Amino acid sequence: MRYSRDLRGYGETTPDPQWPGGARIAVQIVLNYEEGGENSIEHGDAASEAFLSEIIGAQPWPGKRHWNMESIYDYGARSGFWRLHRMLRDIPVTVYGVATALERSPEQVAAMKAAGWEIATHGLKWIDYRDIPREVEAQHIAQAVELHTRVTGERPRGFYQGRCSMNTVALGCEEGGFEYLADTIADELPYWHVHNGKPQLMVPYTMDANDMRFSSGQGFGTGTDFFDYLRDSFDMLYAEGAAGAPKMMSIGLHCRLAGRPGRAMAVQRFLDHARSHEGVWFASRLDIARHWAEVHPFQPRQRPSEMSREDFVAKFGGIYEHSPFIAERVWDGEMGAVHDSAAGLAARMAQVFRSASDEERLGVLIAHPDLAGKLAQAKRLTADSTAEQASAGLDSLTDDERATFTRLNDAYVAKHGFPFIIAVRDHDKLGIMAAMQARIDNDTATERAEAERQVTRIGELRLKEALK
Repeated sequence: MRYSRDLRGYGETTPDPQWPGGARIAVQIVLNYEEGGENSIEHGDAASEAFLSEIIGAQPWPGKRHWNMESIYDYGARSGFWRLHRMLRDIPVTVYGVATALERSPEQVAAMKAAGWEIATHGLKWIDYRDIPREVEAQHIAQAVELHTRVTGERPRGFYQGRCSMNTVALGCEEGGFEYLADTIADELPYWHVHNGKPQLMVPYTMDANDMRFSSGQGFGTGTDFFDYLRDSFDMLYAEGAAGAPKMMSIGLHCRLAGRPGRAMAVQRFLDHARSHEGVWFASRLDIARHWAEVHPFQPRQRPSEMSREDFVAKFGGIYEHSPFIAERVWDGEMGAVHDSAAGLAARMAQVFRSASDEERLGVLIAHPDLAGKLAQAKRLTADSTAEQASAGLDSLTDDERATFTRLNDAYVAKHGFPFIIAVRDHDKLGIMAAMQARIDNDTATERAEAERQVTRIGELRLKEALK
């Protein structure tokens, strides 16, 4: 089974985004423009809207219009948009514009364009796509791009469906004209997603630094709540950037929510806070996408989780000495992006090794050669074992050292029934000899456990070399 989700991402050390001017943080503000594109009987939908409004817990009214819901959305277009526009018109903002909403708001679109804002597509309609057939969603995306182009004068370069399905990202990739997709909340930096062998840049969005939480049962109650959360998010990311790991901060706004006076004040206070710091890059999502594509272009590489069984076993079958069954069982089990790193693949191989029968595990131990033994002298070690023993100087022993190793090896095997095993890359020659002398005196059960631990450590070190 191949696991589709990537739970590793960039891992412990994130890449340096090299933001323009050496900025410590990229601040990206999204203004969602959905008013006039929401569910409504007048829009040809089956029921009224029930999402992201002042009416917490609202339910759709099948076959009926909902005056209060419609007027809440009307407020966003009539008043909230203009308040936020006055506050943000000097900042590079990205608009997530629902195509049918943009079509019904020509003055607002003109203001967006006059401010130089990026207008990305937010789909054809502001509806839930989770149960929409794939082919219908694909048609809607194509219609959204066509309508968006007619309304704004240029095609959208970014796409965020929002109320998406499991098909949305794949369909966005297949559309072929988007410089970035935003239907992901998986990171604080852009990343490359591969679909059908082709790379697609993802610029993650946010649902936490987002005024949508004013419309949920557990969320922001006051503008102060919202400001505090935005400020703390900014301060954490700014500090990380100052320490050498810059990120992007996404902020999501909605005209009918953040456009209300008490909430708009929180937005203004945040802008003042962010502007009081040096090294802050306010950018549109398209700015960020184009910067990332230039500085961190897609680099194809062979991923273990995507290799054929034959190729995988050929490459990794020797990680556990002369025991390809470990690699075979790894490939036959669940694999995903987390196993494309040395640490992830080592952990899975160790798991498979520990799950093997007692006889199989003992077979792995017995397959290991003696350190500085006859196989080494005859140059019959595997390439990995040869390199490892050479790294600790075991390929250039004096006659006395070789005699000592031979004596210790013989005594160890006679007592425990398997060769002495140690991750030689973790030790030097004297340390290895001292460990041999100390471990001979262990009882066999203790030594068996230690030998197995060393086997997994050897696998980890070999994978670090193999996946450099």
